[in-house]
Amino acid sequence: MKRCVLAAVPRPEHGRAAVDLLVPLCREWAAEAVVLHPLPVPPDQPLSTAATGVQQAREALEAALREASAAVAVRAMVRAGYDPWAEVAAACQEHGAQLLVLLRAGSLVDRLFGRQPDELLRAAPCDAVLTPPLPPAAFARVLVGVRGGPNAELALRVAQALARAVGGEVTALHVFRDDVHERDRWREERPYLAVMQRAEGSVRKRIAAGSAAQVIAQEAPGYTAVVVGATADPARPAVQPALRAVEPLVVVRSGQSVQAWLAEHARGPARWSRPEVERWFAHNTFHAREFEDLDHLVDLKRQRGWTISLGLPALNEEETVGAVIRVLRDRLMRDVPLLDEMVLIDSDSTDRTREIAEAEGIPVVRHREVLPHLGSYRGKGEALWKSLYVLRGDVVVWVDTDIRNMHPKFVYGLVGPLLREDRILFVKGYYRRPVQVGDRLYETGGGRVTELVARPLLNLFFPQLSGLIQPLAGEYAGRREALEQIPFFTGYGVETGMLIDLLNRFGLEAIGQVDLEQRVHRNQSLQSLSLMAFQIVQVVARRLEDRLGTPLLDGADRTMKLVRYEEGRLSLEEQEVVEVERPPMVTIPEYRARRRSTAVGLGADA
Repeated sequence: MKRCVLAAVPRPEHGRAAVDLLVPLCREWAAEAVVLHPLPVPPDQPLSTAATGVQQAREALEAALREASAAVAVRAMVRAGYDPWAEVAAACQEHGAQLLVLLRAGSLVDRLFGRQPDELLRAAPCDAVLTPPLPPAAFARVLVGVRGGPNAELALRVAQALARAVGGEVTALHVFRDDVHERDRWREERPYLAVMQRAEGSVRKRIAAGSAAQVIAQEAPGYTAVVVGATADPARPAVQPALRAVEPLVVVRSGQSVQAWLAEHARGPARWSRPEVERWFAHNTFHAREFEDLDHLVDLKRQRGWTISLGLPALNEEETVGAVIRVLRDRLMRDVPLLDEMVLIDSDSTDRTREIAEAEGIPVVRHREVLPHLGSYRGKGEALWKSLYVLRGDVVVWVDTDIRNMHPKFVYGLVGPLLREDRILFVKGYYRRPVQVGDRLYETGGGRVTELVARPLLNLFFPQLSGLIQPLAGEYAGRREALEQIPFFTGYGVETGMLIDLLNRFGLEAIGQVDLEQRVHRNQSLQSLSLMAFQIVQVVARRLEDRLGTPLLDGADRTMKLVRYEEGRLSLEEQEVVEVERPPMVTIPEYRARRRSTAVGLGADA
């Protein structure tokens, strides 16, 4: 049985308006079009008395459809019954309706098909659209309320389909609660970002704070139509009172429950297979030598019209930071213009790190001085998150500043796949990691937290990422359009969180890895590695909470007890280690304003 989009009309003459709506919706849903007029029969009369009325209504409906000159075949139906809504529901089941369009002749409080509009939306047997009869031109400028969830996703899809038919413009308005603390706002933003990421085609975006219904009502006069999702809470009206005066207003309700939608989005690409990971490993694993032709990379950069920024996170790296800057600046900025910008992001070093960087002529920013009204946390992830605000490039590269064998390949190897492969949004470095024990340097043995904590956890809970050789590597690059849409953990769990969130939002094919051969750096103490592992475990647990919808860390002890061995004395030292989650940078108003103001400037000023 072929699927259909079914429009139910209260009067036969509404058939023409129904067709105007059905044509673009049927194209979007790849379905047949059906127009139904349910003819009510008084309860004290036998159904047979409706025969003449059915014939007259069918003739009127057919005439209205002929006037519409539909670009698709439209089937007309008239059903007589004591309960018109029951006839609509039966027709939906009989014809396998994917979408039900309910045309209302009156206001949002008038009864339709014998029921209140709220009741119809909640009782619909499939995805439903409640709308007045509108001409195509009504969708020239459409405002869509997008809070997040299945109703918001359906609202955006319906609006885009109707606007596309007339070359119209869609604006997605997201209104967040202004009583939510900034550090917790990401949880509200995630459903919105999930909807926007799946939206196809061009959509303008607006974000505001306050009551969603009131803000939408205030914005409505500037648009030709407004599309909103019904309220998901059954204890509240499906259409908020503040919206009932908005005209024309289209209300949609998804047949998918919020719980099912959240589970689907939390799983993301959880359906996986071992061959999928093996294919990814074969196709998305690169070597830095593939990108040694720097002139070719610069040509690719110019063809794409991109700018590239390098962020150097640092904390007390006076021994190595100068050489790192010189190697990368001289080869990748002076010899060839691959990099447009290089900035040191300092986390309050107490040695000469900042002075050395300034003497080398590159900008230095303390991360606690960036967006100061949002506070500041200790940790590498905090520095990376704030550097996304500071750096201006379309591509952002991060390289650690403790590398003793710095080479330009640590940058061009990461940038190469992004410039060459359209599908790649994020590239992670990997390498052999020598480890120093006393005065002796061993060729292998580095990356202990990677092998003992990170990779086992990813293999167990996020097996799509099991092909990442070094998920904790400190050298990686990504397109801003992807990085700005994901949250950042503030500590050493940042790399793990980024990979999981990029996987969930963009899929495995968007991630690449590149062989940078060997990395020599300062090895951390076992106790420092223990604290790092503690943070990574917290991040994985947080993402499992999102997947399962169950709190795992509530009440958990975030204090790490470190064993101290001193001469003749054994003790425990407690350190509180809490991974704070910063929201996606695109949700920060100052960031959006900065991006608008610098959209033109980097290439010209560099």
